[in-house]
Amino acid sequence: MTLTARVEGAVGNIPAADWDRLIGDGNPFMSHAFLSLLEESGSVGGRSGWTPLPLLIDDADGRPAAALPAYLKQHSQGEYVFDHAWADAWQRAGGDYYPKLQIAAPFTPATGPRLLCAGRLDLALPLLRAAEALVDQNGLSSAHATFLAPEQVPLFEEAGWLLRSDLQFHWENRGYATFDDFLGALSSAKRKNLRKERAAAQAGVEIVTLTGAAITADHWDAFWVFYQDTGARKWGRPYLTRAAFDLIGQTMADKVLLVLALEDGEPVAGALNFIGRDTLYGRYWGAVVEKPFLHFELCYYQAIDAAIAMGLRRVEAGAQGQHKLARGYEPVQTWSAHYIADRGFRAAVAEFLVRERAGIEQGQFELAGHTPYRKG
Repeated sequence: MTLTARVEGAVGNIPAADWDRLIGDGNPFMSHAFLSLLEESGSVGGRSGWTPLPLLIDDADGRPAAALPAYLKQHSQGEYVFDHAWADAWQRAGGDYYPKLQIAAPFTPATGPRLLCAGRLDLALPLLRAAEALVDQNGLSSAHATFLAPEQVPLFEEAGWLLRSDLQFHWENRGYATFDDFLGALSSAKRKNLRKERAAAQAGVEIVTLTGAAITADHWDAFWVFYQDTGARKWGRPYLTRAAFDLIGQTMADKVLLVLALEDGEPVAGALNFIGRDTLYGRYWGAVVEKPFLHFELCYYQAIDAAIAMGLRRVEAGAQGQHKLARGYEPVQTWSAHYIADRGFRAAVAEFLVRERAGIEQGQFELAGHTPYRKG
């Protein structure tokens, strides 16, 4: 059977039902709503350096049977898998590293499917070969698929893509019915410390959790201020536009958990989470006050509370942050896959990845020995 791949100019050009049918696990960051609101809000496209190029394979009826959420990238910002050294090396050798092809949820270091094929695993390899052809035929340096769902990692490996790992800190729900059940799994000293942190963070503020229609325009106005402050300090420029938050509220508020700290009824800090089928994804946080442990309370402890209440299996708390370790979040390997067009450059990257992976595995082993859980 002959398969034909095509490139669209935007996820928004594809009917929502056709796209969402391919996701399988209901990952919020692969949804048509999320990817198209990034386009509509101007967070991607234009001069952002993220040009949407979703790649599709159609079935006999002309409906999408498989897709890749792909972008033409002019830089390496907003990816959280750092390849700046690769870019420097290739450009010192006389090549152009940019543009490259990025297969990802923009600005979102959260695991999820990248081969969207509704269980049609026979279409995984054709999708990846189509991505390779897009790179080769247009003189791009490479293609990169980041934060892969673990079950899809072998599909990229079988296609010959180079695998890269890194560490994040995730919280696992081991059948806890309450937050106290979780605390009971910790050593005595760590348990006391967490209780002290929560008490200090909650003193003098009211903490509210909101989802769906309970999130109003005023809440988004407040959170935009928090997001701008954190974004300006971390990235120099916030990735999402103000319009993106309005569209999140309009199109996927039922997938959002907004945690706010109030002083005299006014929001002074907040954390934004997205709700998946079995995972709560912590994404953004910010504050206009300095209060000890408030960050930990809103981002980590409230997320654990919510995950237990909703019966979710885990919390993914975003990129980096060894301080999460003492709060019950454990080191977990995350995976990306890379297609390098030039054979010589590919061999050099492959050699680097072997050394890097050994360091990642050693780091995970050492960090796992410092979790707050009772030993044995």
